[in-house]
Amino acid sequence: MDNLKLESLLELASILAMQNDFDEVLRLVAQKSSSLLNAENTFIMMINPRTRETIKTLYKEGDGNHHGPYQFLHTYFSGWVIDKNIGFVSEDINEDTRFNKSLFKDIQIKSVACVPFAVDGLIIGTLLLVGKGGKIGFNNDDFSFLEKFSAIVSPYLRDINKIQPYFVAPFPKGIIAKKYEAHGLLGKSEKFIQLLHTIESAVRCDVRVLLEGQSGTGKEVIAKSIHRNSSRSHNNFIAIDCGAIPENLIESELFGHVKGAFTGANFTRKGLLEEANGGTLFMDEIGNLPFEMQAKLLRVLQEGEIRPVGSNETKKVDVRIIAASSIPLKLKVEQKEFREDLFYRLYVYPIYVPSLNERNNDIQMLANHFLKIKSKEQQKNIEMFHEEMLDFLKNHKWTGNIRELENFVERVVTLAPTDTIVIDSKLIPSEFQEEWQKLEETSPKEKLGNSLEKNLSDYEVKLIRKALIECNWNQSKAARQLNVSEHTVRYKMNKLGIKKLDK
Repeated sequence: MDNLKLESLLELASILAMQNDFDEVLRLVAQKSSSLLNAENTFIMMINPRTRETIKTLYKEGDGNHHGPYQFLHTYFSGWVIDKNIGFVSEDINEDTRFNKSLFKDIQIKSVACVPFAVDGLIIGTLLLVGKGGKIGFNNDDFSFLEKFSAIVSPYLRDINKIQPYFVAPFPKGIIAKKYEAHGLLGKSEKFIQLLHTIESAVRCDVRVLLEGQSGTGKEVIAKSIHRNSSRSHNNFIAIDCGAIPENLIESELFGHVKGAFTGANFTRKGLLEEANGGTLFMDEIGNLPFEMQAKLLRVLQEGEIRPVGSNETKKVDVRIIAASSIPLKLKVEQKEFREDLFYRLYVYPIYVPSLNERNNDIQMLANHFLKIKSKEQQKNIEMFHEEMLDFLKNHKWTGNIRELENFVERVVTLAPTDTIVIDSKLIPSEFQEEWQKLEETSPKEKLGNSLEKNLSDYEVKLIRKALIECNWNQSKAARQLNVSEHTVRYKMNKLGIKKLDK
């Protein structure tokens, strides 16, 4: 295990050496440390390199509860480490006499580890890992590893010109959406743009990539985009679904076979690894790979060679593996369903792919994209969705993600009469009608017969509801979008009966 972790560190160092995107350096450092030590939350805090008087959290990784007391704890522990000029580990912070226990009474945490980032003896920031109650606490071995981790990554975090902008402006973001639209990746939400930056960084590093996210989020599209923009783009991109091939056939599928290797092997056949030589092999749902095949794939990754079924000779292959899983592989390792050594071989460049419900602002753009494609395929002249239909699409919980949205659009296009120009709510399939009726009841329509006051009130409801939907019902964000106070939004929601529908 220790050797695997140290090997992961060396791989991380080689990746960081190729990075020129500081945001991506921060993400990789946080995500790697979090995964290798099973942290619930991870924070990177840096000292203002110009004044050395202020500190700021530049990156957060974990279960999402990063604000309020957690933010205070990060500042508190980082301040302690900077002041003492040493790191620390605490298996149970509530019993640690070095700290004031009353600070943690309302926060469900147990174990904490924090180390400084230091270059030439000067602390430039800190790395804090937090474990919640009920989890096994960090121990001295973990702390020793974390110190080595910090020593290796610190030099990649020292660039003053890249740190300074965080203290004077929001995170710098490039505009790369146009580049990836041509590859079928569309969106404008903050999470999607962050994803594109991560993809762009993965393109520059010829290393293994692990894509994790729910089924239907477009992991194969992302894998193709990485391949087509990489130095391997002139060679093959091959894809395999590890869960769709019978266990007795998957070895031949991956490694190939020679004539006579088994009953029915009437000719010699190349495997997918050989077909992808020089290019990329995308292994979807790799968590479904049988244990025996996991061992053989591990050998390929270690030795860079394959042995076809029935052959006594090995063949050298140079293949970039992009693996994907809808269930976190770390969880499968803990459940003894996936080899730990193979996990570390694959977990070189991890990318989390957000669900469609996490990028609600992208639904309209994606729906219109699919509408254009499906309308053309069915030789119809449909131009747009009615506003009510768009409201329904934004409110619906897309458990099947982008794939479900695409299928829904194809279905309503199929149901539409040939002379349809606008897709309206009449075309919503029957099984969604109850959900649509609930939404319609809370979405008043303006009528000429109504008073001005009533129409203005109805328009206000629609405007506030639209902002809340676009902000995933985050009242603070919606208030900023509407340029009013959060208190005003809450008051209006109460007064006008605006509430999130049960899905």
